[in-house]
Amino acid sequence: QVQLQESGPGLVLPSQSLSLTCTVSGGSITTDYYFWNWIRQPPGKGLEWMGAIAYSGSADYSPSLKSRTSISRDTSKNQFTLQLSSVTPEDTAIYYCVREGHTGLDYWGQGTQVTVSS
Repeated sequence: QVQLQESGPGLVLPSQSLSLTCTVSGGSITTDYYFWNWIRQPPGKGLEWMGAIAYSGSADYSPSLKSRTSISRDTSKNQFTLQLSSVTPEDTAIYYCVREGHTGLDYWGQGTQVTVSS
């Protein structure tokens, strides 16, 4: 059973950078053909795909967030990390890490609330 767990600060100051880590158990992030996504949901809004890192290590980003987003991984810890720079209150959301396989988005973390506020 694959499990994903997000971790990181719950409160970030405006203009600072946000860093979240997803720890994966029950499967390797380097296993062929899986993609590891970050998805967020602002309060009262729908889900927003932010980006993903592939089993190969290559990353792809939402065009609207590309200038502020970086996704990296630590294969020795089976973790992948989201960094979002220059945050504003509009980045307040529940952040999810999600595995994508051939059937779609199949495993989700429980989500972590991030609030951007001074």
